[in-house]
Amino acid sequence: MPSRQKIIYFMACACSTSIAAALLAFGITESWAETRLECSRGNDTFDGNAVIIWDLFTGVYQRQDCPLIGTSSNFNVFTELNGAAVILCALVVLFLVVCLICSACSLLIALYNSVSNPYQTYMGPMGLYVSSSISACLSALVLIIYPVTVSVTNMEETIVLSVAGGTSVELRNKIAEFHLGFFLVIPYTALSLGAIALVYLYDHAAYTQRKEQQRPTEDAPKEIMMY
Repeated sequence: MPSRQKIIYFMACACSTSIAAALLAFGITESWAETRLECSRGNDTFDGNAVIIWDLFTGVYQRQDCPLIGTSSNFNVFTELNGAAVILCALVVLFLVVCLICSACSLLIALYNSVSNPYQTYMGPMGLYVSSSISACLSALVLIIYPVTVSVTNMEETIVLSVAGGTSVELRNKIAEFHLGFFLVIPYTALSLGAIALVYLYDHAAYTQRKEQQRPTEDAPKEIMMY
């Protein structure tokens, strides 16, 4: 049986990882961003506007005279977008899926270590370091890639022109806002790093304890060690 100290540390790690995975799974189902644009139907008057709400897989296009009067429509992100925008969106989804898989591995390893004493293999602290580090790194990349995708690419123009169906449309003054789904990646990253910190604290404490147990023999006088 593992020591009480080990049980506490690894159960705390399991709790941190499970909360992180739950937040990320919930965030995937929520909206991630919103884009607002001013719209003109080929004249100099920008009297229309378009609001696009982005989920990871779908979106809602709400328009007022852009180019049609006050209607809304749903669309699929991966069928309507093209070029760099769809590649970056696919990368975001892929990274999030890998994050969830790694969190599941971290949770299983943490629970296993809380009830047993495995060797220093992939089922010990090293496995937790690797899986939680992958989760933290990929989620941090998502926090960089997704804002770039929304702010830099022309994904919103692609949606507007697709709905316009050949009608001349001019767009300007794009404003992007991020929603709950995106912001939930931040606590996920923090909790993944927290799981790494908990395992490190246990590993460091266990190492210090082993060194203290070896010290009496190392510090013993040579005369005593000869007998």
